[in-house]
Amino acid sequence: MTEQWAVQATGLTKSYGKVRVLSGVDLQVASGTLLALLGANGAGKTTTVRILSTLTPADGGQATVGGFDVLTQRHQVRRTISLTGQYAALDEPQTGLENLCMMGRLCGLSGAGARARAGELLERFDLVDAGTRRVSTYSGGMRRRLDLAAGLVGHPSVIFLDEPTTGLDPRSRQTMWAVIKDLVASGVSVLLTTQYLEEADQLADRVAVLDGGRVVAEGTVPQLKRDVAGERLDLTLADRAAYLEIEARLGTRAAHRDPTALTIGVPTDGTGAHVRALLDELDPTRDAVARFSVRGATLDDVFLALTGQPASTEKEPAHV
Repeated sequence: MTEQWAVQATGLTKSYGKVRVLSGVDLQVASGTLLALLGANGAGKTTTVRILSTLTPADGGQATVGGFDVLTQRHQVRRTISLTGQYAALDEPQTGLENLCMMGRLCGLSGAGARARAGELLERFDLVDAGTRRVSTYSGGMRRRLDLAAGLVGHPSVIFLDEPTTGLDPRSRQTMWAVIKDLVASGVSVLLTTQYLEEADQLADRVAVLDGGRVVAEGTVPQLKRDVAGERLDLTLADRAAYLEIEARLGTRAAHRDPTALTIGVPTDGTGAHVRALLDELDPTRDAVARFSVRGATLDDVFLALTGQPASTEKEPAHV
């Protein structure tokens, strides 16, 4: 395990009874970068975070965070990290300032030191005006910002964000994105789990896709788009009959289907020759296709290409 990796995991396995959640997960987060861990519900994202943050022991494999072993050096790992889960863990009867001061005292700061650190974080997260209000009066976005601020009281070098924008409105989500970008720019290393593919597209230096308890692809967003999904020819069909005919011709080759909008997509290399060949193949009489467009792959296309198999009926246990 070298210093260039803030997080490094090899062969992590975990089962709950007969449910196999992780089947040999390998992960690396370079220092000062953000890795987005993508996966469907039950893919094992939260279990992976719990193992790396020392909350749950792995059945097999090994991992280090900040250079410390998550099993044999748990105390050092916990002094290095911050974990923000899917739901804000705050004391609602207290004010925002009181919550942060409490965290400061728990981190070993003096009373004056805790109050000074709380003031810094309230200003950083644009919560100064709300600092003297009870948290029970905060909006969802304000609670998430305060929750993240609380996790930064101890100056962690590695932050685990487990779906931190769940339930937020678009404006609050954009605000959180700006905060997370600032954290990474300051040199903090971040492992982010999310189901919002746009979030990963906006924030991640690299993306890892978790499926079936394993990392099935890893790389930068442009790499994954290029290597996994390529480009797509989207066809808008003239009518319902034309749509059904083209859908039948494509079969499993169809990368996208929208019967309501009468659109269907098929992978292409984007060249004029290949687009013309597809149009001639699918619409030889030139009366089925009303319009067409060629578009670059999105992270949604990558995700569907990599996790397109029917989901298992056995889900990751809710408590993990």
